[in-house]
Amino acid sequence: MPKLAANLSMLFPQIDFLDRFAAAANAGFRAVEYQYPYAWKPEELASRARAAGVEVVLHNMPRGDPQRSEHGTACLPGREARFRDDLEIAVRYLRAAGCRRVHCMAGIAPPDADRARLHATYVSNLKYAARRLADEGMQLLIEPLSERTVEGCFLSGSAQAARTLDEVGAPNAFIQYDLFHMQIMEGNLAATIERLLPRIGHMQLADVPGRHEPGTGEINFTYLLAHIDRIGYSGWMGCEYNPQGDTLEGLKWAKPYL
Repeated sequence: MPKLAANLSMLFPQIDFLDRFAAAANAGFRAVEYQYPYAWKPEELASRARAAGVEVVLHNMPRGDPQRSEHGTACLPGREARFRDDLEIAVRYLRAAGCRRVHCMAGIAPPDADRARLHATYVSNLKYAARRLADEGMQLLIEPLSERTVEGCFLSGSAQAARTLDEVGAPNAFIQYDLFHMQIMEGNLAATIERLLPRIGHMQLADVPGRHEPGTGEINFTYLLAHIDRIGYSGWMGCEYNPQGDTLEGLKWAKPYL
């Protein structure tokens, strides 16, 4: 049976972020994830998670410099120092919450940039991050994103992610496979997930095209979740979607899994 984690950056938007830990637990979730926790102290987040009795299973590294509209810095030549500084910030938050997985965003490829240089920078930064996180007993995740969501994102396909991990060669580095992004970019979700299963460390879901809860779009989640369960995926499935209405009302699809 799929193990669902509530994405607190997107679910329960009507209540204060710190109160969403308890809201997720009351809805039946045993785990939570979130995108960017850096507006709160790490100890605050850890305390709320403990009080709610939920496990924190994932969050993102910092985006980088908002003045530069950065969406990750891993592929950006000249930003290696910022990447390493942001990684240390993420590690501090991971430690506090007892979280073992962090999503390292590739970043947006600058117009007319040398793709080979971007790739070399990306692989080098990922090798560094994987070694640093291994020291902490943590996993590094890379996520292909859809062009519709993050225009110009350097990492946009599952095959590219797998090839990158081959070059990184780290046993603690995995793909974060988001059904929403990959349905937009590639389709063929069931076969791709089965082929890449040993490389997948975390999954997320939302329906297409609206990025709302399952049952609001084109993906056959009844089939797909059963397939993912059948092939032996034992990791978490993050519910990273924008509720179409009330979060609890929209969670009717998840009742068999909570």
